[in-house]
Amino acid sequence: MKITDIKVYIVWEGRRNLFVLKVEADDGAYGWGEAGLSGRELAVEGMVKHFREWLIGRDSRKISALWQEMYRGQYFEGGRVISAAISAIDIALHDLNARRLGVPVYQLLGGKNRDFIPCFVTSSVPPGDGIVENVQSLISDGWKVIRTGIGHPKEEDPMLFEPRESIALTSDWLVKLREGVGREPVLGIDYHHRLSVAEAASFCNSMPRGTLDFIEEPIRDESPEAYESLRSMTDIPFAIGEEMASKWQYMPYIERGLTQFARVDICNIGGFTEAMKVAGWCEAHYIDLMPHNPLGPVSTAACIHLGAAAPNFAWLEERSPEPGFHFSPDLFPQQPRLEGVWHRVPDGPGLGVEFNEELALKQTFEFWEAPHFRRRDGSHTNW
Repeated sequence: MKITDIKVYIVWEGRRNLFVLKVEADDGAYGWGEAGLSGRELAVEGMVKHFREWLIGRDSRKISALWQEMYRGQYFEGGRVISAAISAIDIALHDLNARRLGVPVYQLLGGKNRDFIPCFVTSSVPPGDGIVENVQSLISDGWKVIRTGIGHPKEEDPMLFEPRESIALTSDWLVKLREGVGREPVLGIDYHHRLSVAEAASFCNSMPRGTLDFIEEPIRDESPEAYESLRSMTDIPFAIGEEMASKWQYMPYIERGLTQFARVDICNIGGFTEAMKVAGWCEAHYIDLMPHNPLGPVSTAACIHLGAAAPNFAWLEERSPEPGFHFSPDLFPQQPRLEGVWHRVPDGPGLGVEFNEELALKQTFEFWEAPHFRRRDGSHTNW
C-alpha cells in the first residue's frame, strides 16, 4: 500500500488552467486531487516534485501523518504554494483510500449529514442594465441564493477600475435588484477584495438595511485588524476566507467573529485534513461553511464530500450555469452533475471523478495571468 508515483497534469479547460494530480499505490489503488493556486500552476508543480522525492515508498494510508510531514518537513513552513501542493496530494490520498475501501470519501470524514448539497449561483450580468431581469430568470429556474459580481461604468480600457465609481453604480443597482425580487431570495455580492476599509464601509452604508444578505471578500485578508475595523462599521454578514492557506490564518477571523460564512477553498487550505479542522472550529462559533469553488470537477467533488460530512454547511459555489464553466466529458468522463439547484451526494467509492490521462498528455501548457487593474492616476489596484 505504498505510494509508487505522483503525477501532475496541467490542462486548459474553460477559462483557465486546471491543476490535476494523481497518486498511485503499489496495490493498484489511485486517487485524484486538485490544487487551486490559479495562474501559478508551475510553482505548485515544482513544490509537488519536491514532495514526490520522499513521498514515494511511504504508506498511502497515513494521510494525517503525511500531511504533518509535508507541512513541517521544511524550515519555511506554510504559504500558499506549499499548501496548494499539500491540498492536491491530501485530496488524492483521501480518494485513493476511499476507493481502496469501496466507500465514498465522506465516510472517511465521519459519514454524511445530508443527502443533497445546496448551492448558490452567480449572476452573469453585473450590476447595471439587465441585472434585475437576469436574477429574476435565475429565481424562476429555482435558485434561492444568488450572488452578483461588481458593477463599474463602461470604459474603453478593460483594465481600469475605480472603486468609488464602482460603489456608486453597484449600490444603486443592488437597491433596485432587492426591490425587484423581494425579500425571499438570498442576495450577496463578491467584491473580490477590491476595496479599502473606508470604501467598503461607504458601499455597505449606501444601501438600505436588508439589501444584502452577505458581502464576500470586500477587502484583502492580510489584516484581521482591518476586518475588525470594517466589522464595526456595518452589520452586513461577511463571507471571507478563500485566500487563506491554513487553520492558523483562519484563527483570528473565527475567534473574533470577523466572518459569518467561511469561504474555505479545499484546494488551497490543505485538503480534507485541514478543511475539516477549520469546519469543526467554525461549528464551535456558529459559522457555516460556504466553500470557494471556481475550479474543476475534482474541486467540486471534494467540496461535495466536505459539505456532506460537515454539519455546519450553508451553500456551495456552483459555476456550471455560467458561460465557460462546462468541463469536457472527454477529459472528465465522470464528474459531478448539478441536479436543479443542488448536487446529490454520491454513494460510489472515492470522490466520484475520473480523468482522461491520455487526452491530458496531448495538451501543451498555456500561460494564464489574472487581470492587472489600474486606476485613473496610473497606480495599480486589486483584481
